[in-house]
Amino acid sequence: MLNIIKYYKFWFAVSAVIFVIAVWSLAVHGLNIGIDFKGGTLSQINFTQGVPANAEIQDILRQNDYNDAIIQPLEGNTVIIRTGPQEKERHDAMIKVLTDKFGAITEEQFSSIGPTIGNELRSKAFYQLGIVSLGIVFYIAYAFRKVARPVSAWKFGWAAIIALVHDLVIVIGVFSLLGTYFGVEIDSLFVTALLTVLGFSVHDTIVVFDRIRENLRVRAGQSLPDIINSSINQTLVRSINTSLTVVFVLTSMLLFGGETIRWFVMALLIGIVAGTYSSIFIASPILMVWHKWDMKRRG
Repeated sequence: MLNIIKYYKFWFAVSAVIFVIAVWSLAVHGLNIGIDFKGGTLSQINFTQGVPANAEIQDILRQNDYNDAIIQPLEGNTVIIRTGPQEKERHDAMIKVLTDKFGAITEEQFSSIGPTIGNELRSKAFYQLGIVSLGIVFYIAYAFRKVARPVSAWKFGWAAIIALVHDLVIVIGVFSLLGTYFGVEIDSLFVTALLTVLGFSVHDTIVVFDRIRENLRVRAGQSLPDIINSSINQTLVRSINTSLTVVFVLTSMLLFGGETIRWFVMALLIGIVAGTYSSIFIASPILMVWHKWDMKRRG
């Protein structure tokens, strides 16, 4: 049996280092917000005579004052061009610039989001994350309401939320670095990925917590650290196997799924790995640490 609880300070230290790096990146660099949240235009362009290099497209657009254009290649002769908010006349002028330089092109898709709508979407995204997190606390507190000693139901709920915050901050921090150094943008798909990570992570955490609850009943009198450690070991193989099946699928999607879903899958992959780690090494040890603090406080 692995003595995971014995080395809880090491697991906390690993998470703390990653967490601090993520928070530092968010504080210094922020997030590279996409047009879904700040407003702008998206054009999906097909080049009939063969797609030019990204740098070549970027250069010709900058020469014509489209300095904020971001080029994203797709399969075949297609690219996505993202810019800030544009009037129709300016957008048409951009299409003409590309046609004059590279020959016949076809605009397969065009969408525009105003700054007001973008701000509204961003606010709703934060509300979604907040409401889901509160819902998780109340659900776990209700599901574990019959657990009174030595760990209250509310502590199970808040321990799960701490683990979820750990997972979300790591994912967001990684994407802050990706946005800074690779130009990766945050869009509505990213919020969908975060909500999916929330669901997967809390599911994994509840599996461990449910085993702890059961062992608290059948092993009354045994020390809490021993109960938690036994519970983790009893669910360890199941948690790892479940996560690995998802990781294998996401890895194949990341490698072969195409450009349009690449960063969505990347967010899921990072979140699933972080969620599995936090369910085993963070959430359950928090219960033990919290219990020790209570015991010291009571004298």
